[in-house]
Amino acid sequence: MSERREPVVFPEGIERGFAAARQIADAVLMEGYVLYPYRASAAKNRLRWQFGVLVPPEYTAQGGEHSHQRTECVMEARRDDRLAVELRFLRVQRRTVERAADGGGFEPVEQLELADRVLVEWDEAVEERIELLLPISELTGEVVQHGFRLPGVGGTELLHEHGSAVGRLVRRREQVDGLVRLRVEELPGPYRAQRLTVEVENASEWTPSLEAGREEALPRSLVSTHLLLGLEHGRFLSVADPPEWARSAVEHCCNERTWPVPAGPDGGDQVVLSSPIILEDHPRIAPESLGPLYDATEIDEILALRTAALTDQEKREARGTDDRAGAVIDLAGSMPPEVLERLHGAIRGLREITGDRAGPEQPWWDPGNDPEVDPERDRVLVDGHRVGAGSRVLLRPGRRRTDAQDLFLDGRTAVVEAVLHDLDGSVHLAVTVEDDPGADLWRAQGRFRYFQPDEVTPLEES
Repeated sequence: MSERREPVVFPEGIERGFAAARQIADAVLMEGYVLYPYRASAAKNRLRWQFGVLVPPEYTAQGGEHSHQRTECVMEARRDDRLAVELRFLRVQRRTVERAADGGGFEPVEQLELADRVLVEWDEAVEERIELLLPISELTGEVVQHGFRLPGVGGTELLHEHGSAVGRLVRRREQVDGLVRLRVEELPGPYRAQRLTVEVENASEWTPSLEAGREEALPRSLVSTHLLLGLEHGRFLSVADPPEWARSAVEHCCNERTWPVPAGPDGGDQVVLSSPIILEDHPRIAPESLGPLYDATEIDEILALRTAALTDQEKREARGTDDRAGAVIDLAGSMPPEVLERLHGAIRGLREITGDRAGPEQPWWDPGNDPEVDPERDRVLVDGHRVGAGSRVLLRPGRRRTDAQDLFLDGRTAVVEAVLHDLDGSVHLAVTVEDDPGADLWRAQGRFRYFQPDEVTPLEES
């Protein structure tokens, strides 16, 4: 493993494409880093690092997570082309808090209150990048492997108030080893195309004890791992919507725990972002976005308002959690009204409607557009009985059902309200449970429970 990583200068075109793609890549990198209310003490901030975590190989069987990810995509590269690779991930930096002791020195504490913040133990993150620039000719037909080593480091930060040291933060990063394997395979056919395979593996030599948990594995893991791939002259093909001639080759691509999408500027296909989160082709940051909020499960407007409404003590705790969390607090507190108004709804993709609009056009999948389908009159044969709307049945949900609500209804009687057909040709029975005091309300609202024909027993012939 090499500890020294010489800086790589990417060609101007690739660097321009990477710069545009990094806006999305940064959002992927930091997604879920810290969640509202941005305090380390919040329950949902105690289980972190959900996406793209590559743990040490010896921990995979014990922890149920994986040590590698695999990206495959189809590209059209010239013989003299070069491939740029930027592997990006977070490295966990464990931070502990110590208070200045009366007799000198420092002692560990659970929290340290300062005038502007409350400091507690917290896992920070340091962004790491591994950069490669390789001729396509060197990758064709052979697996090329590059190893890297990030040595363990530590440090302390003294904390002062009123001119004297009141405590310190102690930070530690563990050694992390990794491998990047690359291979280019020429594809048969009249079009000059290749399949690119890039595997990223955590190769850290760490043997966990039987009691070791995820908290011990994380400092030796690659977190939020993703790739930026760029061609100097060629282009990548979309995995989701390839040209017809390449569809078969794309379908044979195997992506494990990652998903590659074109992410070049202005809809270009010179750059691919391979992300642990499934994205659409050419993803973009919404222009209304305030900045990194790290919590994509929330609507920005609601999140900003709720953050601004935190109490002063809650804001002190958030500022003590992390500089990034403190920045969110400051951002929400300084947001002018016109920016908040900009968050309040956005309309995109307006199109002109032309032609005869005398009557509403029904989509092809609408049951009302199929004269052969009538949910209220259709019948389905169950155990020799024709079952349809009005039929009484005994509910017997099968073992394949994992919905506890359905399992609780085992043995109850119900009335069939409709027979429904889905696009895959499967049949479902919409039912209301007898003796349910809310059955009339459910029926009026069109809300039912759904079972397949083999999960009911007819009680009477209809």
